[in-house]
Amino acid sequence: MTRGPGEVVVTGVGLALPGADTPDALLRRTACAVTGPAAEPFDTAARIGRRGHRYKDRATRLALCAALDALRDARLIPSDGEEVTVPGDTVGVVASSNLGNLDTACLTAAAIAERSAVDLSPMSLPNASSNVIASWVAIRHGLRGPNLMLCNGATSGLDAVHWGAALVAAGRVRRAVVIGVETHNAVVEDLLGRSADELLDGAAALVVEGARWAEGRGARAAATLGRYQRRAGLSGCVEALLPGGAAPGVWFTPERYAEGPAGTGAGAGTDGAVPVPEAVPRYDVTSAVGRASGALGVLQCVAAIGWLARAEAGTDAAPGAGPQAAGPRAAGSEAAERRAAGSEAAERRAAGPQAAGSEAGAGSGTACAAGPGAAPGPVPVPASRQALITSGDDTADAVAGLLLRPTPDRCHPHPPRAPLISMECSR
Repeated sequence: MTRGPGEVVVTGVGLALPGADTPDALLRRTACAVTGPAAEPFDTAARIGRRGHRYKDRATRLALCAALDALRDARLIPSDGEEVTVPGDTVGVVASSNLGNLDTACLTAAAIAERSAVDLSPMSLPNASSNVIASWVAIRHGLRGPNLMLCNGATSGLDAVHWGAALVAAGRVRRAVVIGVETHNAVVEDLLGRSADELLDGAAALVVEGARWAEGRGARAAATLGRYQRRAGLSGCVEALLPGGAAPGVWFTPERYAEGPAGTGAGAGTDGAVPVPEAVPRYDVTSAVGRASGALGVLQCVAAIGWLARAEAGTDAAPGAGPQAAGPRAAGSEAAERRAAGSEAAERRAAGPQAAGSEAGAGSGTACAAGPGAAPGPVPVPASRQALITSGDDTADAVAGLLLRPTPDRCHPHPPRAPLISMECSR
């Protein structure tokens, strides 16, 4: 019998950004306004070379750079190679980009309209496919698992992280590369009505993996994926993720989120309350890298991993603790966390052991999976140690949210075996 994935963890991180090559560097850039001349555009040739990439569009090349970085960070690819060291059908790819190959698609359509399809280059035509980014990452590294391309608006990046984790939790693959990428060019600038210096030109990637499979190959997890929610409004999304008004340790806000006094912010609920206590530090990743569209959610996860590392090291109050300095915790937040933990425990008891087991398999927010023979009970992770990530737009009735939390320090030495999933790969 093959054990289920347990929790879903992040085992690799990759960035292809100007001026930020690690999660901590991205966090610092987000926290402190960048002064001086803009950083040079990311040089894709320095990481993946020029050979074989002449006819690939820039978004694809950026995605290949970030994916290679993440796979090497996860120890799935050796430092001197490109082929994965695990069976290719155990690795899937989920990519998110709303505008990545927009220039190719528009220029191709214009060429056909003005002249004919005969004038099109057979070398560049494949770049007009909407799934070209995800496909090239899979081809480059021999990844034969499910291959998905998301173009889902403002929530697309977080949706991609969720679907990557869903593939792992369902047993379709043991791990997945999740990529968010956008670039700017004349077509994108014209469509959005914004200049190039306002827009992202870069990519971020994560490797999400079943905790038990990561442990089995000796990989170290950087973070654990918690709950994911998709709601019509920001306040409802935050309440679903953190019931009872529990305060997270940090909040990565939607793109250019504007928050005024209570009741006047863009995300204020119908009762006039701001969705997250004012004492919680806020980060807007787009203030550092530009408007990120479909790449935002993945970039937010990378920056949140930087925050979790700082918190674990006890340096979260050092420079880079957020654009709004963290003051004393909001009054009553600890009590709210205790209420939330109590209500979650009650829900688990009411749902029964079957529901508790399936929730743990999907990454439920507890430190260990519960079951027969397990430790005397799961250890809840306090909300104050979790990173809240939200993206979307209230005006469009689409907001996605995700909790990212530290990896558990200790689990039961003999975790229970999960039921065999019929679609699970056995290698």
